[in-house]
Amino acid sequence: MANTEVNTTLFGTNVSYEIDGRWLAYWTLLLRLIVGWWFLHAGLDKILNWPFDASWFVGSEGTVVSPIMAPFSSGIGLEIVNFMVPVGQTLIGLGLIVGCLLRLAAFFGAFLMVFFTTANQDWAHGMVNGDLMGLVLFIALIVLGAGRVWGLDAYIERTALVRNNQWLRYILG
Repeated sequence: MANTEVNTTLFGTNVSYEIDGRWLAYWTLLLRLIVGWWFLHAGLDKILNWPFDASWFVGSEGTVVSPIMAPFSSGIGLEIVNFMVPVGQTLIGLGLIVGCLLRLAAFFGAFLMVFFTTANQDWAHGMVNGDLMGLVLFIALIVLGAGRVWGLDAYIERTALVRNNQWLRYILG
C-alpha cells in the first residue's frame, strides 16, 4: 500500500503530511477491536451481574447534566436506564468488533461517554480522565470510518441498497 498524502487547512494554516496506509489500517482495526471489547465487556458484565443500578449515574446532582438526568433518577425512568446502559454497551461493543453500522454504534458510544464524563462528580484525576478518553476514541473511530477496515460495513456499502441510498454511508463505515 502506498503512502497517502494529507493536504488540508487547520486553523488557517496549510498542513501536509504523509500516512502509511498499511499502518493506518492496522491501527484503525486494532483501535476498533479494543474499544469494541471494552464496551462489549462492560455491557456483558452488567448483564451477567444483574441487577445493574445506574442511580449513581442518573442521580448525580450539581453536574452539567443534572436537569436532563433528573427524570431518570427514580421509578420507570431509572428502570429504563438500568436496562438501556448494559444493552446499549453490549450492542455498541458488538457493532464495533464486527464493524457493522460502525458510525451509528460509535455515535451512541460517544453519546454515552458525554453523559459519563459530565455526570462525573469526582474529577479526582482532573478533567482528562478515562471517560473523556473514551469519548475521544469513539470520535476517532467515526472519523476513520473504522468499519471499512476488515468490517462488515465494507461489504454492506457495496450493496445496491447503499449505492442507491448514499445517506446510509453516514451510519456505516
